[in-house]
Amino acid sequence: MDHPLVAHKLSLLRSRDTSSVTFRQLVDELMTLLAYEGTREVRVESWELQTPVAPTVGTRIAKPNPLVVPILRAGLGMLEGMMRLIPTAEVGFVGMARNEETLQPVTYAERLPQDLTGRQCYVLDPMLATGGSLGGTVKFLVDRGADHITCICLLAAPEGIAHFRELVDALDVPCTLVTAAVDEKLNEVGYIVPGLGDAGDRLYGLAE
Repeated sequence: MDHPLVAHKLSLLRSRDTSSVTFRQLVDELMTLLAYEGTREVRVESWELQTPVAPTVGTRIAKPNPLVVPILRAGLGMLEGMMRLIPTAEVGFVGMARNEETLQPVTYAERLPQDLTGRQCYVLDPMLATGGSLGGTVKFLVDRGADHITCICLLAAPEGIAHFRELVDALDVPCTLVTAAVDEKLNEVGYIVPGLGDAGDRLYGLAE
């Protein structure tokens, strides 16, 4: 997303001198800006209403309500910024982790409707690094019937975008990726460079 406010807030996020309190506030503010772009294709319907002056036809978000799905735990830091823009959305949760033997994403927790037929879903994950967790979450939602998915990330690595594209191209469901920036690369341990470090730790501490 090419916008000076996005670039400004993202630069502050990157700084190692930014405290957790300020980091959380910046993520919230940046998420609202990203959500504005990410909801460009939200489904709407027309409805008749009465202004103080005359009748007219307005626009409102169509049913069923969109479903917002933060990936635990770091995605939780993006939730309020998204809900501020679409307060009528419903919220589900997915915990996705990589199996260190198979290197495949594994779902360890979820709280979602069993049937997502006809639902638009918005997946929140701060960092698109390898793309496995985000791609696995999208497949999980598609398997339950979701038919339109937008993924919103603070940062993405080129390797992650390429892998994510491979994972979702085979699903035959429209999937859009919105990010504040595409960084240089992944380093040898899978961190985005220059990145901003571990988003979950910077949001919530080490939690060891």
